[in-house]
Amino acid sequence: MTRRTLLLMLAAAPCRAQDFTAQQWSTIGPIYDKTLQHPFLTGLADGTLPRECFQFYLIQDSLYLRAFAQALNVLAAKAPREDWSLTLAQHSIDTIREERRMHQSVLASYGVTSAMVAAADMAPTNVAYTNHLLAAVQRLTFVEGLAAMLPCYWIYWEVGKQLVRRGSSNKDYQRWIDNYAGDEYAATVRQVLAMMNESAGQASPDQRRQALRLFTRSARYEYLFWDMAWRREQWQP
Repeated sequence: MTRRTLLLMLAAAPCRAQDFTAQQWSTIGPIYDKTLQHPFLTGLADGTLPRECFQFYLIQDSLYLRAFAQALNVLAAKAPREDWSLTLAQHSIDTIREERRMHQSVLASYGVTSAMVAAADMAPTNVAYTNHLLAAVQRLTFVEGLAAMLPCYWIYWEVGKQLVRRGSSNKDYQRWIDNYAGDEYAATVRQVLAMMNESAGQASPDQRRQALRLFTRSARYEYLFWDMAWRREQWQP
């Protein structure tokens, strides 16, 4: 059975509560397994990740978060329920306030100022990923846009839970791990998972099929984002 055939079967099947997110996760199992094995993440856990790679990641993630917050605001405007709209709008605020606070604190200790971050260029993978998210939320339906956004929430939570079991000898890396393994972040992700299941239950088979594709593509971009930081990816002439 080809992967395309599997996606068609999953999208066409009746969607009950909790089913769709289970389908989504089953489609990215190999991607997630490879993600956990990436040297960027293993280096976070054992403390061997070069600081230059982590600094590059934090700068690029700060730039990414601007676009992610913009995408959340667009998605909030499309939400079919007022409470979902308010929740996603609050996530946009929290993205800028809480995560950037951690980024700026660590970067400041490395001698990197906010002005230096603002002046940095987005790496090629970062440009591609954020364009993918913005295009999905602007051009497509709510359920499809939410599916594109979900891996950023969900994979970080799963990675955080996995890495916190190992711990890290580096205090900055441990702070990053703790942020995504904590109860507050878990509650945020569960809110989005509930939205995903309910909205998918009301979507057409074609919309669910597209949502699975977008979710899978974003999961691939999540892997590529860490790989980008590991390589400190630069634009080529």
